[in-house]
Amino acid sequence: MHFTKIFPAAALAALAGPGFAQDAACPIKVGVLHSLSGTMAISETTLKDTVLMLIEQQNEKGGLLGCQLEAVVVDPASDWPLFAEKARELLTVQDVDVIFGSWTSASRKAVLPVLEELNGLMFYPVQYEGEESSRNVFYTGAAPNQQAIPAVDYFLNELGVEKFALLGTDYVYPRTTNRILEQYLTDRGVAKEDIFVNYTPFGQSDWSSIVADVKALSAQGKQVGVISTINGDANVGFYKELAAQNIDAIDIPVVAFSVGEEELSGLDTSNLVGHLAAWNYFMSADTDANDTFIDAWHAYIGDEARVTNDPMEAHYIGFNMWVNAVEKAGTTDVDPVREAMWGQEFPNLTGGTAVMGTNHHLSKPVLIGEITGEGQFDILEQTEPVPGDAWTDYLPDSAVLTADWQKLDCSMYNTETETCVQQQSNY
Repeated sequence: MHFTKIFPAAALAALAGPGFAQDAACPIKVGVLHSLSGTMAISETTLKDTVLMLIEQQNEKGGLLGCQLEAVVVDPASDWPLFAEKARELLTVQDVDVIFGSWTSASRKAVLPVLEELNGLMFYPVQYEGEESSRNVFYTGAAPNQQAIPAVDYFLNELGVEKFALLGTDYVYPRTTNRILEQYLTDRGVAKEDIFVNYTPFGQSDWSSIVADVKALSAQGKQVGVISTINGDANVGFYKELAAQNIDAIDIPVVAFSVGEEELSGLDTSNLVGHLAAWNYFMSADTDANDTFIDAWHAYIGDEARVTNDPMEAHYIGFNMWVNAVEKAGTTDVDPVREAMWGQEFPNLTGGTAVMGTNHHLSKPVLIGEITGEGQFDILEQTEPVPGDAWTDYLPDSAVLTADWQKLDCSMYNTETETCVQQQSNY
C-alpha cells in the first residue's frame, strides 16, 4: 500500500493548510472496479459515474485529511478473473487506499483472495446471496433477509402466490439465493413440486421456451409468481418475451432483485406495469435527502433523464461512511479504518439511518416497488431498517453461524460449539 497517512486529530486543522496538499501522502487514491464493457456494463457503468460524483463532491468540501481524492478507474469488462487482476493492479501498481466495486457475486468472489492477501479494502454495493463475511469487504447492498425473504413473504401474504418459478442467471448469487428460498418456501408449506427452478447463462437472449414453461405452471389454476435473479442485459430479452406472450402482472407477477430504474430505462415498460422489484431504495422515494441526491446526480451527469437506483444509494452510504471512518481514524490505512467503520451511521435516502454492523453488513429498510409506465416504481411497502445477516437462518449449517469482527474477530463463529472457523476465500 502507498505511503501511510496518520494524522493526530489535534493537528488536522494545521495540516489542512494550502501547502499540505503537496505532501507525499497526497492524493488519496480511490479505486473504481466496475465493468464498463460486456454484459454487466448495463448496470455497472452508472456505479462508476456515481463514485466519480462522490469523489468530486468530497473534493469540493476540501478533500480528506488535507488531501484531494483521485479516482483510479479500471474496466474488468464483465470478466470474473479479470476482476481479480484489476484489483491486484489497483492495490499494487496504483496503490489505492480503498476500492468501490463489483456487481456480481462471481466478480466479488474472484476479488476476495486478492483483497485478503494484500489487506485491501472494498465496498460492495449490490444485493447478494449472503453466506459470507470478509475482513476486507463492507457489504452495503442487501443480504437475503433484506430483499429475497421479504419479497417471497409479499408474494405469499399479499398476492396469494402458490407456485413459484425461481429464474436466475447461472452463477453463485442466484444458485445460493434460490437454495435459501427453496428451503424457506418448503418450511412455509409450499410443495416441492410447486417450485420450478431454472438457470440461464449471462447474456441469455432466447426466452421463449422458458417463459412458455412458466406460463404452463398456471394450467392447474394456482397463482404463479416469478422470483427473478436474472442479471445484466439478459433482463431485456426476458421482459420483452413476457410481453410477447401476453403475460401481465395479474396473471404471473414477477419480483426482480437485479432490475431497477437503470435497467428499466432501456425498456418499453408499457407492458411491465404492475411487475415488482425488491430493493432498499427507489428513486421515487419522497424525501428531501433523495431530492438533493437526484438534483446533484443530474447536475453532475448533465442529463435530467438519467435515473438513480439502489446500488447508487449503497455506494453513497458506503462512500460517506468510509470518509467518516477515515476522519475518525486519522488515516487511510485499512485496519484502523476498518475498525472505525463498526457502528458508523449515515442517513438513508429513503428516510431513517443506515448502521454498519460488526459483521460488515448494513441495517437497511426493505422496499417493495411496482413498475410504472414511466420506468419508475410505486413504493408499496417499506419496513423499518433490518440488520443484514451474513449467514442465513434458513439453512441448517448456516443458522448456527454468526460473523463478528469486533468482539469475536471471526467470520464463521459457531454459536453451538463456541468455536471460530475463518471463512476461506479460495474461490
